[in-house]
Amino acid sequence: MSQTIDKIKPGYPLFKQPEYQDLMARKRALSEEAHSDEKIQEVFEWTTTEEYKELNFARTALTVDPAKACQPLGSVLCSLGFENTLPYVHGSQGCVAYFRSYFNRHFKEPIACVSDSMTEDAAVFGGNKNMDSGLANAYALYKPEIVAVSTTCMAEVIGDDLNAFIGNAKKDGHLPESVPTPFANTPSFVGSHITGWDAMFEGFCNNFTKDQMEDKVVGSNKKINLVTGFETYLGNYRVMHRIMQEMDIPYSLLSDPSEVLDTPADGQYRMYAGGTTAEQMKDAPNAIDTLMLQPWSLVKTKKIVKGLWKQPASVIKIPMGLDGTDEFLMKLSELTGKAIPDSLTKERGRLVDMMTDSHTWLHGKKFGIYGDPDYLLGMVSFLLELGCEPTTILCHNGTKKWAKAMQKLLDSSPYGSDCEVFVGKDLWHFRSLMFTNKPDFMIGNSYGKFIERDTLAKGEEFAVPLIRIGFPIFDRHHLHRQTTWGYEGAMQILTTLVNEVLAQLDKETGTLGKTDFAFDLVR
Repeated sequence: MSQTIDKIKPGYPLFKQPEYQDLMARKRALSEEAHSDEKIQEVFEWTTTEEYKELNFARTALTVDPAKACQPLGSVLCSLGFENTLPYVHGSQGCVAYFRSYFNRHFKEPIACVSDSMTEDAAVFGGNKNMDSGLANAYALYKPEIVAVSTTCMAEVIGDDLNAFIGNAKKDGHLPESVPTPFANTPSFVGSHITGWDAMFEGFCNNFTKDQMEDKVVGSNKKINLVTGFETYLGNYRVMHRIMQEMDIPYSLLSDPSEVLDTPADGQYRMYAGGTTAEQMKDAPNAIDTLMLQPWSLVKTKKIVKGLWKQPASVIKIPMGLDGTDEFLMKLSELTGKAIPDSLTKERGRLVDMMTDSHTWLHGKKFGIYGDPDYLLGMVSFLLELGCEPTTILCHNGTKKWAKAMQKLLDSSPYGSDCEVFVGKDLWHFRSLMFTNKPDFMIGNSYGKFIERDTLAKGEEFAVPLIRIGFPIFDRHHLHRQTTWGYEGAMQILTTLVNEVLAQLDKETGTLGKTDFAFDLVR
């Protein structure tokens, strides 16, 4: 092989070399028993047809490439948002390795999370011993002030009792009684990452407020609580801080991982950084109200806010786009009596100016989009405000009630008249739709790149370019630091969309002497 220490080639050019091409060809011919190229092309073409789409949508017992992740992933993210808190997963080691690597690839940061490594014997006899030793070791090694416990499938299938296990571990001296230990049952075989986040936040609420409500008075601390739900754009936490500070509103952002997931490279490793404090959680019931910024994802949280804390849990939409941000700011003003400052009014005006500038290029562009329920409602609302036309909306972890809400939004605009909404469907369904109902672009996470590749394989005229907005983003860097909420987030989304449209126009008109009649600089 021509790889030498003086000239190391990365994977892509390395595997183009003749030696590797020959190696792969011989492997395929001698070992893989592969079908012929003609047969592969024949089957590929069939999978792009309306006939295949009908068969694809008829399946009921199989998920192919889910457009969601599992509950414990969400519980870990929620736990990371609290000060000096160690996420602890009661289950198999492989599951936790998956959670850590998933977040590591997205945030490009080390992720603190431990497992008590249940194996076959624990599956038979229960995981009590694993939890005893796991909690003792985790506390001794990592010195957390809070240990947040969630579960994986194994612990849930055998029925391990988290409340009893944690209580026994403290009683037997494996973990000090003084260490708060919120917990949540998060089976991976139901729900998704958004329900896991919600369940763990409920665990924090129960741990810090359930038995301490006797002296709580709604509105006594003059604060507004903000609860984000499962949110991976770190800029969204920061824009919430900025908005509340500019409006001069006392507030608590409950579960804020923006520091621990974005620590500086200054020679010091920070296992814990920033986050919501235990005192803020204890004080949360004294707030004027708690606003849930992703209400479709925070079902258990809403019950806590209304039932235990006795707050109104005012209904708002996710603060995305022009209308969503307007509603959020007006609700803050209504609840607190604080005026919306000139700085935010000016920021709104700049967004409207940007929308006007880009309207020519975005009007009538067709988009397929997939993701989580609240994100989709916010993104589609903004697309309609921009004059874009959603054609396919897929939400794997959506409900029929959510689908009705999305349809109502689409019906409110002429730009939503030709759109189909799918719930409980996966990305293999979405792939079929990109062939049979081709939009100009699709919007989604990194997994859409395989659909983009497949549409291009059918021919350039069938290609559907991917615009990466969502979670996870594995194959681009630093997008997780961006913002999608507030006027600032709308500006960033708008900038991304219109420049992807213009880049595609350059691509389509860039052939010298053939298509470059529109290859200009005046856009």
